[in-house]
Amino acid sequence: MKRMMPIGPLMIEHRLIERMLAVARRELERFWREKKINPQFVLELVDFIRLYADRCHHGKEEDILFRELAKKPLSEEHRRAVEELVKEHNWARQQTREMVEATERYARGEQDAYLTVTARLSALVDFYPKHIEKEDQHFFLPVMRYFSQEEKDALLREGCDFDSTLIHEKYQAVVALAERKRQ
Repeated sequence: MKRMMPIGPLMIEHRLIERMLAVARRELERFWREKKINPQFVLELVDFIRLYADRCHHGKEEDILFRELAKKPLSEEHRRAVEELVKEHNWARQQTREMVEATERYARGEQDAYLTVTARLSALVDFYPKHIEKEDQHFFLPVMRYFSQEEKDALLREGCDFDSTLIHEKYQAVVALAERKRQ
């Protein structure tokens, strides 16, 4: 059996995120042309960002890879890179929250929220390609040298286990929200 680097799945996830960002960029350009947004698209994008890009992808980075790297004698460069990536993840979460809030205001008829939605969406579609390039080209491969093959195999198994719980988390939250709304 060929051994896969534990970063392989993370880089594959990047490709799907890039595809969704390409769709988001086209929608953003439409929003600018038409001077209106499509709240349904924005909320679908937010679902993708929150569940796939953040919970699944960033979750594996932060909860597994970064956790294990914290146990290693990292170079100052790699320690700073981890800190920077965590800050970028938090920044993306904040942009997403603000975009959701503005989209909800827009859907209630507050037309001035259009500017916030498009600004946050623009920021995200500009941010993610740079963030992904930084991880793919300058971070993932160099930090793998801190791990033995056995540790890499364990990281890969833990990532697979992490993925297997996500669908349950998603739909437990969906049901809990439905219950709260209909009490």
